[in-house]
Amino acid sequence: MEKPYIDSNTSLPEITVKAVVLGALLSVVLSAANAYFGLFAGLTVSASIPAAVISMALLKVFKNSNILENNLVQTAASAGESLAAGVIFTIPALVIMGYWEEFNYFETVTIALCGGVLGVLFTIPLRRALIVEENLKFPEGVATAEVLKTGEEGGKSVKYLIWGSLIGLLFKLADSTLNLWSGLFERATLIGQKFYGYFSLNLSPALVAVGYIVGLNISFLVFFGGVITWWIGMPVYIGSNGFDAVAAELVELGKFASISDVTVDNIGGALWSAKMRYLGVGAMVVGGLWALLSLAGSLGSAFKAGVQAFKKGGGSLKDQARTELDTPMSWVLIGIGVLTIPIFLIYQSAISEIGITATMTIIMVIAGFLFSAVAGYMAGLVGSSNNPISGVTIATILSASLLLLTLMGTGNDLAGAAGAILIGAVVCCAAAIAGDNMQDLKAGHILGATPRKQQIMQMVGVVAGALAIPIVLNILLIGNGIGAPTPEQPNSLAAPQATLMMSVAQGIFGGGLPWNIIYIGAGIAVAIILVDQYLKSKGSEFRMPVLAVAVGLYLPFELDSSIFVGGVLAYFLSKKTKSSSNEEKANNSGLLLASGLITGEALMGIMGAGLTVGIMKSGGDPNALRIFQNASSLPGLLVFALIIFFIFRTVVKVSKEE
Repeated sequence: MEKPYIDSNTSLPEITVKAVVLGALLSVVLSAANAYFGLFAGLTVSASIPAAVISMALLKVFKNSNILENNLVQTAASAGESLAAGVIFTIPALVIMGYWEEFNYFETVTIALCGGVLGVLFTIPLRRALIVEENLKFPEGVATAEVLKTGEEGGKSVKYLIWGSLIGLLFKLADSTLNLWSGLFERATLIGQKFYGYFSLNLSPALVAVGYIVGLNISFLVFFGGVITWWIGMPVYIGSNGFDAVAAELVELGKFASISDVTVDNIGGALWSAKMRYLGVGAMVVGGLWALLSLAGSLGSAFKAGVQAFKKGGGSLKDQARTELDTPMSWVLIGIGVLTIPIFLIYQSAISEIGITATMTIIMVIAGFLFSAVAGYMAGLVGSSNNPISGVTIATILSASLLLLTLMGTGNDLAGAAGAILIGAVVCCAAAIAGDNMQDLKAGHILGATPRKQQIMQMVGVVAGALAIPIVLNILLIGNGIGAPTPEQPNSLAAPQATLMMSVAQGIFGGGLPWNIIYIGAGIAVAIILVDQYLKSKGSEFRMPVLAVAVGLYLPFELDSSIFVGGVLAYFLSKKTKSSSNEEKANNSGLLLASGLITGEALMGIMGAGLTVGIMKSGGDPNALRIFQNASSLPGLLVFALIIFFIFRTVVKVSKEE
């Protein structure tokens, strides 16, 4: 086994005041950014490497900083980013479905805090089993360790992160806050009242950045899902029923006041909202169940490893090297027991029946440990970016909904659906944290960090993120709106994942969903799974994970297309820089530029919403900062293209440096 970068007999300061403060602050910033972007795009990306680069740059200001201290800062920071994903995938559903009017601060903090800390606790016994004994890959963890080891270069490369952040921030300022141009390029046509054609592109550099980070394979599958919904499903539905009949149906469903309001330009979005997006619901449910079936072997191995680790306990601290010191198992078990109490109280406030509440709490603990083990195991096998968190969360909500329906019966639809979402929220937070934390522990294992100190800093990051996220969510709710657009908030954040979770829960409790569309989506998912299994049998490098297609089926086409642009950009840059002397350096510069675009755009989105809230509370016009009320998208399209060219030119230039 490879020796750690810092020997176990060497003791360096790890948990310091500056490390805790910087880790907590970065956790707040990255959790806020990820919360905004997840609500906007329905996707989140890992921030471990950007956090490591920022950490190195900031700690260079201080004397006597070291690599293990750097590692703990990025550990706390990335924990906040992961927690945000768990929160925004689920909790906004409670507001969208009308169960909450706003994000209740205490309840949201409690769910996020308990779920996040449980994720940390569940991974403690898994660390030795998956990192030391099975020695899984954990690709992001290895990459983060390498960035930290090349600290001198990493510190200089922070400029790419800063450039990207400034570009993303300024673009969002001009686009959304000042409204210098429309952020949506959109064209629609109708031939002979039957053939419907549509194309749209969201002019968001951050979406391109997501496609760049996930690569061509995944971004193509997301786009392919959009093609099925918008270029096949939508034209077939309109063509088979006729424009006028579809328009009348949408009026009946409340999407328009009268048929005269329906146009070629707006019928697509309304039909997607009312019916076609449920293709993604069917596909996501099948994808979630398939994720569990296909992970049966891995799930069993991870669960067995976790149970054995719990049985073994932490061992004698005197006999262990510094690099093998975990949090004692007695503390872990006490922590899990204590955290079930506030979760039980929140569930009780929703259900008001102690027996059912106790059942919900038990389900949460079992599902949380099970899916945290799966998330940790899969993070080791394929990386955090390919971890099926959405799939296992949907499977949790689906199972919880069916069980609660059995226990509660009909007539409690809102409370039952909310109860299922609350179970899914804690599990999703735990699983999201577990996958990310295992990557951080892998980085620490390579570098020679003390695991127990990393676990403490993971909790610091969770606490900081949990305290900040509800504030950010309420600012966005008031300033932008969350869920379906309204006349008062036309630029509402769609929260695709949370809306999907809500649809699953409400569907079980009799939500009047378009089941025929859902069944078709499920059939599409089965077909995708069969194709993927065929590709697997042939040893193909190109694979078709069904959850990626399901996300594309569900998202608005404007998001699918922009993400695909980023994947294409990544493909051509990989071809251009391949085999160059600075290939790895070029790849890292592109990753940091992309991460900066996401962070900058997200932070400006939050600041813009905050400005709107401030103006509204002072009695002013919330549109006062908008220079043009009906701006064209063409200036934005030009700036969008220039940013893509800048990324391409910068990465190619780095690859040619001597």
